[in-house]
Amino acid sequence: MKLLLDKQETYTLVRLEEEKLDSVISPQLKSELVFLNSEGVQNIIFDLSAVKYADSSGLSAILVGNRLCQSAEGSFVIANANSSIRKLIEISQLESILKLTPSVEEGVALL
Repeated sequence: MKLLLDKQETYTLVRLEEEKLDSVISPQLKSELVFLNSEGVQNIIFDLSAVKYADSSGLSAILVGNRLCQSAEGSFVIANANSSIRKLIEISQLESILKLTPSVEEGVALL
């Protein structure tokens, strides 16, 4: 799994450099999110600009990140999700739970 981390003062940018967020990637991603949480990271901006496809296990990893940030009294923001990923989130009725922004910059502003 290719993952770029950019730790800033108030948030960590996590950019997934994979085309698919599926059952192959999800366990590794969940582990990385748990590790970041254990390091004290409260706010994560999850950049999906390289991701073209996500399935239910990918959505599960996103929900783990969201839950970890909430339990740390922080925020988990999804940036640059394409239309198919947004549709998956809508079909799963999670658009009211997850924070989505069209860009990383808007995600930073949301924090």
